[in-house]
Formats: sequence, structure tokens, C-alpha cells
Amino acid sequence: MRILPCPDPLPLAPTPALLPGLQAPQIAELASGAQVVSLDLPDSPLICVDLWCRAGSLFEKPEESGIAHFLEHMVFKGSTRLEAGEFDWRIEALGGSSNAATGFDDVHYHVLIPPAAAAEAVELLLELVLEPRLERDAFQMERQVVLEELAQSEDQPEEVALQRLLTDACGDHPYGAPILGRRDLLLAHTPESMAAFQQRLYRGDRCVLSLCGPLQGEQAHTQAIQAAIAASPLAHLPRSGDANPIPPLQVRPGSHRIALPRLESARLLMAWCLPAAHDLTAVMGADLLTSLLAEGRRSRLVRRLREELRLVESIDLDLHVMECGSLALLEAICSPEDLSSVREATEEVLRELASGEIGPEEWQRTCRLVANGYRFGLESAGGVAGALASNHLWQHHRNLEAPLLALDDWDPDRLQRQCLPQLNPERACVLEVVPA
Repeated sequence: MRILPCPDPLPLAPTPALLPGLQAPQIAELASGAQVVSLDLPDSPLICVDLWCRAGSLFEKPEESGIAHFLEHMVFKGSTRLEAGEFDWRIEALGGSSNAATGFDDVHYHVLIPPAAAAEAVELLLELVLEPRLERDAFQMERQVVLEELAQSEDQPEEVALQRLLTDACGDHPYGAPILGRRDLLLAHTPESMAAFQQRLYRGDRCVLSLCGPLQGEQAHTQAIQAAIAASPLAHLPRSGDANPIPPLQVRPGSHRIALPRLESARLLMAWCLPAAHDLTAVMGADLLTSLLAEGRRSRLVRRLREELRLVESIDLDLHVMECGSLALLEAICSPEDLSSVREATEEVLRELASGEIGPEEWQRTCRLVANGYRFGLESAGGVAGALASNHLWQHHRNLEAPLLALDDWDPDRLQRQCLPQLNPERACVLEVVPA
């Protein structure tokens, strides 16, 4: 018998990239402990310069209520070398735009700018944010702006209801307090107390600078950006030397009811505590579960309560991923007389999901929704810069493809066994809101 030689195996086709065009970022650490994360996006028309700091309302002391957001306002009132309004004027003159946002966990300031002006934008942004002037007259004027923003929020019954739910659910945890702050404490803040907050939290090892866009187009531009960073206040900040442990979130179960004037329709609000941002696999499971339940007309809650029973005008179940613990927040808008029926139908859908099956078509649709939602968030330089900055700020050592890979850890059976129990109605904080 003749033994034929074993042929060489056919070469495997290369695995397609989950996020085509997005490579591993470059990471550098400055002497201050600040990290600089950069990713070349050659097809992007603009560069995003995004500075993140672990200085959200989570880190406020009790007497500092609202000061993180107030400081975000004051930053734009000038620095040691920039007059009030000069930053905005110069960024606009360079063809760019800027914005900022304060959250529970962090605050960030970003600029979108043409590549040729990126080095100057870096210089201006880091000067503005890290060396704020905090002049007393500007402080008094901007306090009125913040108080007006608070008043507008308090005048919106939907905002009042959501804040009441967070307060009932989170109790004394900072996530239960309004980011805008309490009026009496906002009136007590001074430039000195704000400077103390800024100096305590805006430290080198609490900051990440993220740059995304066509960074390798012109070597001169790249060198100018590097020089601007090296000469900036970011490179010379002190380190915090303080781990600042963050308190884990626990939601307090219970049922509550309030009546609000000017509310047009009743609302059923429910809050559950889910795993924190660092547990990527669990977070992706939570994203799958909330999407399966309430993303689109074919989702279970929308189909049952709106399409079939016609009990609600709308129903949403949103996942808010945060560092101390994530929140799943349900909002169903309905007539006051239907509130009990809406709650019963919602709990029935959850029970059916626990005891029934998730078919292949439903599962594939859900996975596709979650994956595409993540991809869509990375379609712009700003989206990529924000994702990279957040990952490195909170030391989530993972690449941009990690959330998509984590989806493969889930199947319908595991979702029902491990994730669905977290949405047990008995674990929820429930708030019924009716028109006064």
C-alpha cells in the first residue's frame, strides 16, 4: 500500500477586524502621572483633544454639593493667561468647537479642531482647564447661571421625578444626589472652596488626555502637539497620592408615589442596581438584557405593553454604566388609571422571560443591536477619544474591541441564569408619578 504524503493545510483566511480602521493606541505617561493616549485616524477630518479627570460629583464632600459642575462653568471664565471668553474665541477662529460635561464619576473637556491647529488647541485647553482664574466677580455671575440651570431642572416635572427616583433608590450614596447641587450649598460656595476642590482632584494621576484623528499626517504637526503637551500644566501637576476609594452602590428596594404639578401623563419608574463598569462581561450581559427587553418595537416590553395591550405611550429601559455600580432605569408613560396594570404587565414579562426560551432570531437581533450600538458610538474621532480616555482614566485595561469580544461570553441560557435575576421586581426601587 502506498502512503501518500499529507498535503499542507490550506491557509486560514484572516479573521476580519471587529473594528476596522481602529488600531491599538499609543500610550505615554508624563512625569506628573497623567496619561496621554493617542490613536491615528487618518480618514477623520478633525482631531479630537479630550481631557478627562476623576473629578465628578462622586468626589464632592457633603458641603461641596454641585461644585464639580460649577467648576466646569468657571473654567471657561478664564485662566492665568486667558481672558474670559478668549478660549472660545480663539478655538472658533482656528475652525474648531469645544464643549464640556460633568458626570457622577468624571468630568471632561474636549475640542474638535483641524489638524494644523491641534497643537495650539492642546495648549489652550490644558491652560484653560488646569489653571482656572476663579475671579470673584465672575464667580458671583456664574453662580447665577448655575442657579438658573438648577431652577430650570426643578421646573421640569420629568426631571424632578427622575431625581426623586435616584434619591429613593441610592439613598446617601453620591449617585442619589443631584449633579447640579443643592441650592443652599451652591449659595455658600466661594472661589476659595472651589480652588481647594480643583487642587485636590485635578492631579496628574487623576487625568487622561486623549487625542484621536489624523495625527500622523504631518510630522511637524505631531512634533508641535508633543511639544505643547510637554510644556503644558498637565506635565507639571502634582500627584494625588490618594487612592480615593469609591463606595459601592446598592439600590434600596421599595415602592413610592408622588404627585407633581404640570405633569401631563403618569409614569412608572423603576431602578435596579447592576454590576459596575470594571466588570465588562457583566456589563455586556446587562446591555443585552435591557436591549432584549426594551430596544425597538420587537422587544418584549415594547411589544407587550405598547403594541399589544396599548397600556403605555412609551416604555424605555436604559442602562447607565458607572464606576460604583450601574443602574437600569425603566420609564413607562401611561394614564394614571393604568399604572397598576403597567406594573403588573412589566413584572409578567420579566417572569415569562425567566421561565421561557429566547429563540435564535430574537437572540441574534439583540446581539446585533448591542454590537452595532457600540460600533456607532465609535464612528467619530470624539467617540473614540472618549472611549479611550474613560478606559484609561479608570484603569480598565482593555482595548476597544473588548466589549464586542465580551458579547461572545453570553448565550440565552447564561443570560437567563446570571443576568435576569438582577432585574427581579423585588430588588427594584419603584416610583409611581401622577399629575397633581
